[in-house]
Amino acid sequence: MSGKTRIEHDSMGELQVPVEALWGAQTQRAVENFPVSGQRMPRAFIRALGLIKAAAAEVNAGLGLLPKGVARAIQSAAREVAEGAHDAHFPIDVYQTGSGTSSNMNANEVIATLATRSGQAGKTRVHPNDHVNLGQSSNDVIPTAIRVSALLETGEHLLPALRHLRKTIDRRGRALNKVVKTGRTHLMDAMPLTFGQEFGAWSAQLVSAQARIEDSLKRLRRLPLGGTAIGTGINADPRFGGKVAKALSAASKVRFDSADNKFEGLAAQDDAVELSGQLNALAVALIKIANDLRWMNSGPLAGLGELELPALQPGSSIMPGKVNPVIPEATVMVCAQVIGHHTAITVAGQTGNFQLNVTLPLIAANLLDSIHLLGNVSRLLADSVIAGVVVNQARVREALDRNPILVTALNPIIGYEKAAAIAKRAYKEKRPVLEVARQDSGLSEAELRRLLDPAALTRGGIHEG
Repeated sequence: MSGKTRIEHDSMGELQVPVEALWGAQTQRAVENFPVSGQRMPRAFIRALGLIKAAAAEVNAGLGLLPKGVARAIQSAAREVAEGAHDAHFPIDVYQTGSGTSSNMNANEVIATLATRSGQAGKTRVHPNDHVNLGQSSNDVIPTAIRVSALLETGEHLLPALRHLRKTIDRRGRALNKVVKTGRTHLMDAMPLTFGQEFGAWSAQLVSAQARIEDSLKRLRRLPLGGTAIGTGINADPRFGGKVAKALSAASKVRFDSADNKFEGLAAQDDAVELSGQLNALAVALIKIANDLRWMNSGPLAGLGELELPALQPGSSIMPGKVNPVIPEATVMVCAQVIGHHTAITVAGQTGNFQLNVTLPLIAANLLDSIHLLGNVSRLLADSVIAGVVVNQARVREALDRNPILVTALNPIIGYEKAAAIAKRAYKEKRPVLEVARQDSGLSEAELRRLLDPAALTRGGIHEG
């Protein structure tokens, strides 16, 4: 901004505000009071504030509480805010007043300025509190904005990305379903499975993660708007909360409900903590997938070398030719951040003292960042890794042939102890288990080939004669 200022005032007096700023005195006080991180509230949160203010103006006009011209001006300005046209005028730090009052007033002041300048309100000067904030309090607006923004971002960004990742895994799993490999437990050789089965486990994790997230959204859609200051609904028409929920549903094409108990929605943020917990579980699943990929890609000579991930960039500034699994590594870092966010949200969720939680901006910022990061990295993992993964067939087959654990299939016929002796000898002498079993089991080669067929073993069951 130019450095020029104008004088604005609020109930605490006058102060200077940048002349180009759409905000007023209360926003300016917050800018000066909270020079903490330089992090502003997320775009999705500002979008939700705009949607809420537009819906509130529509409902208040319909209830006869707001002149129609003023309501139209507020709605138009609020929609511009929701669409991101004025994000530069939302400068307040995440680490602000715990109720988010500063962010609510930021929205009220910007929308009031835009509405007044538009001329749609006639000669009326649209007031941030009396008009834009009519029937509302920061104490119900901010918890409502948390729920609206998180639900929209989850539905529009995260869940589609999660479905895309799962479908990509399923597609590659089907293509590799007949390729048998050595299984591993405790990072040690175990019974065989197919790549399709291994990928299928990842897909199942994501199906469960999606179901958990979708279930949590059923509770997140309950909006406490209409509870105003402490949940009683003082200064709001009793019909206000329900009508705004319907207006938000119509505007966003996403279902929102008015919470039956507004006190809960102000004092407790359990719904947000629950969603964060499901994001935490998704992060755990993605770390599992990413680390499996890193292990199978390891080497290529001194590691497992089962898979070759797409080469995306040089892996070392000193070792020529080195290529690293950079996307799985980025995935692990994202998930570590999400797990950290969940810890912070859990602690923040505990700070509901009596009728209000006082860490609302932190909950909003961390929750939305988790949703954003997980959606982005899920698509990245699908498109830059899973879609282009290649199996090292020769390496996989060599390890499978030498896997002494295949003797497990002989247990029902020759017994555990004799099978264990064969496994130990095969491992010690570095010979294929079939070769040792032919000497020590008393079974014919034809029967052994049938019993120790790795592909047959992936189908389970008891492999007796």
